[in-house]
Amino acid sequence: MYHFIANPNARSGQGLALWEKIKLKLIAEHIDYQIHFTHHRHHATEIAAELTASGDPVTIVVLGGDGSVDEVICGLQNLSLVTLGYIPIGSGNDFGRGLALPSDTMKALDLVLHSEQTRKINLGVLHYHDKVHRFAVSSGIGYDAAICHQLCISRVKVFFNRLGLGKLAYAACSLYRLRRCQPDEMEILLDDTKRLHFKRVFFASAFNLPYEGGGCKFCPDAKPDDDLLDFIVIANVPKIIALAILPTVFSGKHTRLPGVHIFRCKKAEVHSKIALPVHSDGEPIYLQKDVSFSLEPETLKIIT
Repeated sequence: MYHFIANPNARSGQGLALWEKIKLKLIAEHIDYQIHFTHHRHHATEIAAELTASGDPVTIVVLGGDGSVDEVICGLQNLSLVTLGYIPIGSGNDFGRGLALPSDTMKALDLVLHSEQTRKINLGVLHYHDKVHRFAVSSGIGYDAAICHQLCISRVKVFFNRLGLGKLAYAACSLYRLRRCQPDEMEILLDDTKRLHFKRVFFASAFNLPYEGGGCKFCPDAKPDDDLLDFIVIANVPKIIALAILPTVFSGKHTRLPGVHIFRCKKAEVHSKIALPVHSDGEPIYLQKDVSFSLEPETLKIIT
């Protein structure tokens, strides 16, 4: 039995039409399935929690974008008994990109239905106040989170997505937020032992996969199954240098530029002098001063 969790509004409203194509193939191949449509924010989390509460093995297929994946993994219980498939129909699809999954809807469906291979991956955990929020791709505080917040309220994303130019929406919001960004001090503690101080921090982010923002390769060497997070800090450079860094992140050539600091760790604690935007897999979290990032002790099995 395959349990499909589908966002009918994904890809600027094309999610439902894409599901109809998928349903025809499932029927033609006599596949046993159930469909669960999401109707509001965090609904996928509720559905995933219900499907995995019994403690029985279950296969869940996410039909959506990175936001849908984020909501689903936040609801999963009994991780060791879950097998997850992914059919990317969002605008960013950094989860699928980072795992080298097919971007074509029907090819991704074929993989989910007929592949006998799976891969166990880590899941990250964002901690803030007394709350936790899992992430599959990345989570951060500062400038990159401000871009995510901006994309959630901007009509620019919808406009460019309809044209199939989602990356331009990210680029436009990046420039907009950079003009308004005010870098400030951060204290960072890695693995409870390595303490770092940065005076002008644009952002600090933990990566489980290499990409975010629709193909920005911020941490090119990040691997989802090495029990480590790649932690990037952009700091101690003027805005003009930060602006010069931006075009290079699509190729991953920014890693040796001034102001780019990348570390590998199991845990990172961040204290910001001022409250800043926070995101988890692109989903906005309220302004925070203190956050930390770690890994779930259990892994999640992905169809590859």
